[in-house]
Amino acid sequence: MQLDQATAIADRVKALLAPHCDRIEIAGSIRRRKADVGDIEIVAIPKPYDVGLFASGIAPIVAQWPKVRGELPCRYTQRTLPEGIALDLFFATHVNWGLIFAIRTGSAGFSHRVLACGWVRNGYRSADGMLWRDGMAVQVPEERDLFRLAGVP
Repeated sequence: MQLDQATAIADRVKALLAPHCDRIEIAGSIRRRKADVGDIEIVAIPKPYDVGLFASGIAPIVAQWPKVRGELPCRYTQRTLPEGIALDLFFATHVNWGLIFAIRTGSAGFSHRVLACGWVRNGYRSADGMLWRDGMAVQVPEERDLFRLAGVP
């Protein structure tokens, strides 16, 4: 799908989800301004919500799109939007936003060769959506925090 069409769809989805989020941004190839977009990636910090019979918040909005994988509540779900493009929706928290947003923005190669290799070189490891060092979870609230920890200017 062309960038302008994918951006319009992503903006619409973001607008639907935003009232139910503390923070939400478009990531992936749209954020990198790639001419050809294969899917829409959005990172969000959802406000508290319920699922099931008494679904509330972000849950009923996400549930309207056919599920490919990831049942709410989760850290990741993939849905098929009416336009036929996949929505990859990643859930972060205030303490890991920078990690999740940076990883989901960068190409796979950049995320691995630059970011992951950098944080490993500096004594960190990634597990369960967090960076860890010496057995302690490390807060990465902003992308600049991740770049600093990975030693990337």
